[in-house]
Amino acid sequence: MKALSPLFASRRLWLPLALSSLLVACGGPGKVPAGGASGAQEATERPAVTVEVATAALRPIRASYHATAALEAPNEAQVVSKTSGVLLKLLVEEGDTVKAGQVLAKIDPERPRLEVRRAEALLRKLEAELSRSRELYERKLVAADLYEKIRYDVDTQRAIYDMAKLELSYTDIVAPISGVVAQRSVKVGNLIQLNSTLFRIVDTSRLEATLNVPEREIATMRTGAPVTMQVDALGGAAFEGRIERISPVVDAGSGTFRVVCGFLPDARLRPGMFGRIGVVFDQREGVLTVPRIALLEGESEPAVYRVQDGKAVRTPVQLGYLSGEVAEILTGLSEGDRVVTTGKVALRDGALIEVIGQPAVVADDTAANNTNITDY
Repeated sequence: MKALSPLFASRRLWLPLALSSLLVACGGPGKVPAGGASGAQEATERPAVTVEVATAALRPIRASYHATAALEAPNEAQVVSKTSGVLLKLLVEEGDTVKAGQVLAKIDPERPRLEVRRAEALLRKLEAELSRSRELYERKLVAADLYEKIRYDVDTQRAIYDMAKLELSYTDIVAPISGVVAQRSVKVGNLIQLNSTLFRIVDTSRLEATLNVPEREIATMRTGAPVTMQVDALGGAAFEGRIERISPVVDAGSGTFRVVCGFLPDARLRPGMFGRIGVVFDQREGVLTVPRIALLEGESEPAVYRVQDGKAVRTPVQLGYLSGEVAEILTGLSEGDRVVTTGKVALRDGALIEVIGQPAVVADDTAANNTNITDY
């Protein structure tokens, strides 16, 4: 083989060296960042996240079940007509308070009154015949069967007379119960038919609200337990009551049972009003709590971000009662620990944080217990 010329051999050695230098200059695999390893670490560090925190503290807490329900009047009556005729007078209007037996309206009584007079006249005639027949019967001048027939006719007519008087009394429409006239369904001059509805009367002296409580709460409900109801229509005014009855049966379809709450009379309350009802079933003192907003959402287990050495440390916790704005902490935190309340979304376990403001203080739960909602 013919030996390569010195010029050609030098070119073969120069070409790989030139390519390597070019790759290094263009940032290829052999490039080393300025500053070495410390520069790479600084590039991966993130700035501190600004957060707000609250302090875990001992405080009293009340556990309650909270739901909404409509007020109902257990005593309510539909006033119907027991006779027919033209309505002549209306003596009450919607909103009027009435007593049991009070006359509410009057139906034209002329026809029933004439029936009473006719039945009375016939009764007097038969009574006179019976008196004469009795004298003849005692003297053995009238057969016994004839005398018994006249006496039977008198008794029958007396019943007809009493029925006519009863029919006449039906022309006065009276209240079956005491209460408030909630609805008037007729006007003066209307032809009233038998069994027509004229009024609806509601007894507002006692109101009830029925809760459909999940069966998991059955151990927390007891008859006589105090309840509080807040009515938004009345500016959030609170009304006291107690549990009157608890259904012994759980509805298999809905998995709930009925709890009936009774409330003290109050002129402001009306049947049909909706209220937020809280049933307090437990109260504890000196419970370790944090604000509920400190709990991490979407976690498989309850957890919070605890502040430690300027970092946010994800800390699993065991929860007790969730009441209003606070959560009871059974394990995982100690009194005085600070937890992140605002800025949790941008945090990761171990992230640097910058705390702004003072640690939040949650208001005393015992003063605002009427709005508490207890979950498990």
